[in-house]
Amino acid sequence: MDESKITQNFGNQLSSQKQLLAGDVLAGRYQIQDVIGIGGMGSVYRARDLHFPNANKVVAVKEMVIPSAEISVITGIVKNFEREANILVTLSHPSIPKIFDYFTIKERSYLVLEYIHGKDLEAVLNSVKGFFPEDQLIIWAIELCDVLSFLHNHRPEPIIFRDVKPSNIMINQQGHVVLIDFGIAKNFKTGQKGTMIGTEGYSPPEQYRGEATHLADIYALGATLHHLLTRRDPRIEPPFTFNERPIRSINPAVSDGFEAVVMRSLQYDPQKRYQTADEMREALLSVAGKTGALNRAAYKKVPSSQGGKAVLLWKFQCEDEIRGSPAASKDVVYIGAYDNNLYALRSENGEMLWKCPSEGGVVGKPLVLEDAIYFGSEDGNIYAVFQRNGKPQWKFPTGGPIRSSPVQAEDFLYVGSDDGFLHAIHLINKKDVWHFDAGSPIRSGPCLDNNSIAIGTEAGDVFLVDFHGEMRWRYRCRRSVLASPVIFQDVLIVGSMDSILYGLDLKSGWPVWRFRMNRAIVSSPAIIDGMVFAGSADGIFYCLSISNGKEIWRYDCKEQISGSALIHKDSVFFGDSGGRFNCLEYKTGRFRWSYQTGGPITGAPAGAGENVFIGSFDKNMYAFSAV
Repeated sequence: MDESKITQNFGNQLSSQKQLLAGDVLAGRYQIQDVIGIGGMGSVYRARDLHFPNANKVVAVKEMVIPSAEISVITGIVKNFEREANILVTLSHPSIPKIFDYFTIKERSYLVLEYIHGKDLEAVLNSVKGFFPEDQLIIWAIELCDVLSFLHNHRPEPIIFRDVKPSNIMINQQGHVVLIDFGIAKNFKTGQKGTMIGTEGYSPPEQYRGEATHLADIYALGATLHHLLTRRDPRIEPPFTFNERPIRSINPAVSDGFEAVVMRSLQYDPQKRYQTADEMREALLSVAGKTGALNRAAYKKVPSSQGGKAVLLWKFQCEDEIRGSPAASKDVVYIGAYDNNLYALRSENGEMLWKCPSEGGVVGKPLVLEDAIYFGSEDGNIYAVFQRNGKPQWKFPTGGPIRSSPVQAEDFLYVGSDDGFLHAIHLINKKDVWHFDAGSPIRSGPCLDNNSIAIGTEAGDVFLVDFHGEMRWRYRCRRSVLASPVIFQDVLIVGSMDSILYGLDLKSGWPVWRFRMNRAIVSSPAIIDGMVFAGSADGIFYCLSISNGKEIWRYDCKEQISGSALIHKDSVFFGDSGGRFNCLEYKTGRFRWSYQTGGPITGAPAGAGENVFIGSFDKNMYAFSAV
C-alpha cells in the first residue's frame, strides 16, 4: 500500500478518535490542561506534573497514536518517535527542550518535554505586519547557528536536524530561540544515504536525493531567514529560486552584509555555502558589529565550557585573590580582595574609581548604605568609608578576623567575628552597643528578620537572637555552619558541613524538614517563589521546596560548589571550585551558559539591572550580561 495513503487514512482515523480532555491524567502523573497542537500522528498537550504538588510544573506531552496499518509503516512511525526521544535525552542546550519522560499506553506513545512559553516563528510572522527589524532577526540567526553547531558537533555522532523552518523555531518569553520537533533529526554517518524527508521550499536539493549532511541545515536556516526577511513563503515558490528573489529588492531595509550572508547559505552547490554553522555565526557577528546590532543587543562571543553563551562585558584584575562577594549599587560595584583592598569599579565598564586599603584580606561582602560603605577585614576591624571617594570615616576593632558580611537594621550594624561574638555597632556613635557570645568563630553573615537575627558558628550552632542581644533559641548541627542562613516567612534555612540543609521553625528552632546532600554545604541558600537553591561539595546544585524540603530539580556541576547562589531576572547564578560561573533557568534547572574563569569561585554573585558580577581566585572581577 502507498505510504501517503496510509498516512491519510491514519489522519482520518485519528480525527475520529477521542482526544485527551482537560483533567485527564496520564501514567498517574501528568494532568492534561489543554490541547496546544494537532498533527498527522497525534496531539500535543499542555499538562501539569503532579509529582510536584507544591509547584505548578507545566510540561508538554507529545502524543503519537499508532495506526492499524501495515507492520512496516507502523515500525517506521514508531522508530521515528523513539528516535526523537533517544536524541533529546542526550542533549543539554538552552535552545533545545529537555525531555522528562517517555512511555506507551496501549496504542499511544507519549513524549514528555519541557514546556516552552512562547510562539513559533511562523505564528509570530503571521501576527505582525510589515518586516521584522534586522537587529532582531540577526540575533535569532546567531542563536540558531549556536544550536546547530552544538548538534553538528555532537559526540559520538553528529546530529542533523533536517527540518529547520519557522514553525519548528519557538521564541520563548525571554525572546530567545528554541528548536523544537526532532522527529526527523538523525545521527549522521559519512556516506550514509536516507529517505528524502524535510519540508519543501526549506530543504536543499541534495536532501531531495536523500544525501543531506550538516550543510542541509545551513541551507534551511538561510531559507528560513529569507522567508522572515521578505515574507515570501518558499513553499509556494518554485524550488531553489531564491537567487531570483534578492532580499533587498523586496525589503530595502536589510543591510548588504546580512543579505550576503543569507544568500551564501542558499547556494545550490553545498561546497559554496558556509561549511560550518560556526563559520556562518562568525559572519553574522561581523555584520551585526558593523550595523550596530551587536551593541544594541549586548551580544558578544565568549568561550564557555558547555556550549552556552556567556556575554562577558568586562573584567578587572585585582592584586590578589578574590574570595568574597561583590556588592552592586547604582552604577558602581564594590569588591574586596585578598590584597587587603576594597575596590570601587564602574559597573558599566570596570573602570576603577578608587580603592581603600585595610591591613588584612577582605573576604566578606561590602555593605552599601547611603553615602558610606562598610566592610570587615581579616585585620579584625570593621571599616566605614565614604562612598564617593573611599576615604576612611572610622573603624571599629573586634577581637578576631572578620570573615562575616555586615548587615544593617535601623541605626545598627551587625557583624560576626572570629572572636566568637556577634557585634551590634551603633552607626552614629560607633560603639559596640552589645555583643552576643556565640562560643566559637562566626564566619556566616547574619540574617535579619523583623525582630531577630540568625547566625551560624564554626562549632555548628545556629542561634536566633533578638535586637537586644538576647538568645531566643539555639539549634546544634553536627558540624560547622559556615553558610549564611536565610529566612522565609516562618522558616529559617541553613546549610551545614554535616551535609544537611535544615529548614528550622523560626519560633522554636525545631526542624521542619531536613534535606541530606552527599557532602558538606558551605554555600548560602537563595530563595524565590517558594523554592530554595543551594549547592554542595558533592558537585550538585539543588532546588527544593521551602514548605517540605522535597527536591524539585538538580544540576550536576561535577565540581564542588562553595560559591553561594544569586537569583536575578529569571536565572540562578553560582560559581564552583573548578572556576566555572554557571547560569541556569531557576524554574526548571535548564542550563543556559557557563564561563570558565582561572580559579575557584567562593563568593556569591551580585546583580544590578541587566548585569551580574562575580569574583574569582584568579584575581579577576567579571561582569556579564544577565539577559
